[in-house]
Amino acid sequence: MDSDFLKELEKQRGYLLRVARLQLRDQALAEDVVQDTLMAALTARSGFTGKSTVKTWLTGILKHKIVDAIRKKQREPVAASTLDEEADLEDFEGLFKENGSWQAPPADWGDPEESLSRQQFFDIMDFCLEKLPPNTARVFMMREVMELESDEICKELKITANNLWVILYRARMSLRECLELNWFAGRARA
Repeated sequence: MDSDFLKELEKQRGYLLRVARLQLRDQALAEDVVQDTLMAALTARSGFTGKSTVKTWLTGILKHKIVDAIRKKQREPVAASTLDEEADLEDFEGLFKENGSWQAPPADWGDPEESLSRQQFFDIMDFCLEKLPPNTARVFMMREVMELESDEICKELKITANNLWVILYRARMSLRECLELNWFAGRARA
């Protein structure tokens, strides 16, 4: 086995564990899923063509392992009151004028593609995801990272489609605010 490849796998382990922990909210299960991901990568090493980075390839494997874990795990239902609290939109009323326009428009994010190519951006994105309420982060990750369908998320979490969309809206607004404060406002410093 190529020692450089093994070093790269070990280098990415922390990142994979952060993603799995954020999604699964279960340390032991996250470690199991990451271990399964690394074992699958070792087994499928010959399938890695180099068309993407090792991190991207591992993230794709991890995504499938997390989805499998979500589908297999017999969990207690998420307390509806917790999700209802996270679905409250009143916190965002101050962002808009009565006519629906922004009180303060979003900051200029410059060239988003350039930002996405920088590792520091993903570190800030991880930081911002960690600041979200647990169920809000989980719903966001299920929809945007794991790419689960809305009806599957609603069924899994026992929530309505309206609750799902409100939680996703809150997640996106919170992430936007966090990224503006911690990345785009300080990009001249980075």
